[in-house]
Amino acid sequence: MTDYLLRAARPLGGDPTDLLLRDGVIAATGADAAREAGPDAVTVDADGLVALPGLVDLHTHLREPGREDTETVFTGTRAAAAGGFTAVHAMANTTPVADTAGVVEQVWNLGREAGWVDVHPVGAVSVGLQGEMLAELGAMATSAARVRVFSDDGRCVSDPVLMRRALEYVKAFDGVIAQHAQEPRLTEGAQMHEGAVSAELGLAGWPAVAEESIIARDVLLAEHVGSRLHVCHLSTAGSVDIVRWAKARGIDVTAEVTPHHLILTDELARSYDPRFKVNPPLRTAEDVEAVRAGLEDGTIDIVATDHAPHAVEDKDCEWPAGAFGMTGLETALPVVIETMVETGRLSWSDVARVMSVTPARIGRVQDHGRPVAVGEPANLTLVDPTVRRVVDPAAQATRSNNSPFAGTELPGQIMATFLRGRATVLDGAPVAREEVGA
Repeated sequence: MTDYLLRAARPLGGDPTDLLLRDGVIAATGADAAREAGPDAVTVDADGLVALPGLVDLHTHLREPGREDTETVFTGTRAAAAGGFTAVHAMANTTPVADTAGVVEQVWNLGREAGWVDVHPVGAVSVGLQGEMLAELGAMATSAARVRVFSDDGRCVSDPVLMRRALEYVKAFDGVIAQHAQEPRLTEGAQMHEGAVSAELGLAGWPAVAEESIIARDVLLAEHVGSRLHVCHLSTAGSVDIVRWAKARGIDVTAEVTPHHLILTDELARSYDPRFKVNPPLRTAEDVEAVRAGLEDGTIDIVATDHAPHAVEDKDCEWPAGAFGMTGLETALPVVIETMVETGRLSWSDVARVMSVTPARIGRVQDHGRPVAVGEPANLTLVDPTVRRVVDPAAQATRSNNSPFAGTELPGQIMATFLRGRATVLDGAPVAREEVGA
């Protein structure tokens, strides 16, 4: 395995130091790194670059099996590496659904073969995502994939009895239920956030209470059974308030916000461009401010991409016919830099916490989200925060181009990503295919 000497990197934005990556770990730092580096070590000029623990995404749609025309495990994880990630959790709404040990092991093995990042499959809560019968939670947990996160994402577990049973079941193996909070009867035919803009455009509205009512119910269920609950893609000010209340009460709940909900608003629906159609919908400027404040004060625990690639025909159409979802793996960190770092709301240590340390903890991923220190796994990303670039979907590593940030200038460039000391990205681009693999 190649050794890498990272010169003058700034761990968590701190003072420059050298890092030696050898045999999958950080072998030395400071003056010891250069002294212990052998003559064959590859030197990486990291002067001015911030070194972060490899990013961990708790919410990624890789589409394989079933929709390989939009994304595959290979292309999706390549995009993840390009975005600075070293681990992703692959959502269960594939075809077939990841509701058995066999399917989650297939996804896990595809991730190992691709080699860009570690892939941790998310198991479905219910058989076929139908919300009627519990899936094989125990079998998925004891499979080779060792699933610890379960979600019917894309659909809400709306039946309170089924949700209670799922919360009770996963306690046996320290699992967590990640809920897509959407009361289906309040969102039938909904096209965007319910508010002034939807009224003006004549589009069916998606009320904030459809999200908030499920979160309120589920935090009480989690308290009742003493289990872990994770709230997916929280998007409203009311949801932030409910999670804040639940945490103050001592309920074991965590929550995520997507990059797009940190920056985009429902005003973009005026364009009728389906690139801005997403579930949950883009909300108001007041909601954006509330989720930023919630991320800043720790009410919201993590940033998760909800990377949702789609075929061209599913987005190049009229708004009502357009699919819900946006790509996000390669723009996640830049959006966080723009909205939270450059505004002074988060430090680089905070970025590591919300994009690596805490998602790894929630997903029970042992070797990621670790300190940038000697003896720790060499899962790292180097970012240049001074670069500003215009987002070009055609130049991204993902197979799909439905980015809501196309043509937008954002800060930050991932210059290198290392998975257990092996470079997956160098000089700002994924490495050659023959150099990648498990």
